[in-house]
Amino acid sequence: MQRMFSLTLAMVIWMCAAMNSQAADDGLKVGDAAPNFKLMGSDGKVHQLSDFKDKQVVVIAWYPRAFTGGCTKECKSFATDGAKLKALNVAYFTASTDDAEKNKKFAESVGADYPILSDPTGAAAKAYGVYNAERNAAQRVTFVIDAQGKIALIDNAVKTESHAADLAKKLEELGVEKK
Repeated sequence: MQRMFSLTLAMVIWMCAAMNSQAADDGLKVGDAAPNFKLMGSDGKVHQLSDFKDKQVVVIAWYPRAFTGGCTKECKSFATDGAKLKALNVAYFTASTDDAEKNKKFAESVGADYPILSDPTGAAAKAYGVYNAERNAAQRVTFVIDAQGKIALIDNAVKTESHAADLAKKLEELGVEKK
């Protein structure tokens, strides 16, 4: 009986691992072409990935919800350590499924000197594989997209308080040019 239970448990664990692996295989990977996005920014401008093609590396840091603890820390880190990112040839954004008005107020509250993008329909979040339908929100995942439009880095282990500084270091390791 014990052996049968152990064998069954092992099969369940293997099946769960296989399903997780399959889910990961279905998502975007480093080297894939990044989906284009066209989203309203907290600065009142529409930002689109294709505008940066052959010009700059693009960072889009998805977060779940404006005015929540971790998201506030993450977006404040981009405001506080933005100079480290601005020293590099990179355009950077944070993004959520919140509407444009809410993200505009959020940007003001965190002192954002960079655009916070709004994806209220979740279409871009879905294209990036970060949309959580149960919460109608994005997951906390950051994408670095090279100037040719290919995904160079996917960071799903974000440390909210130091994300911008950590990201600047990773960008330098990837060989992103300084301005």
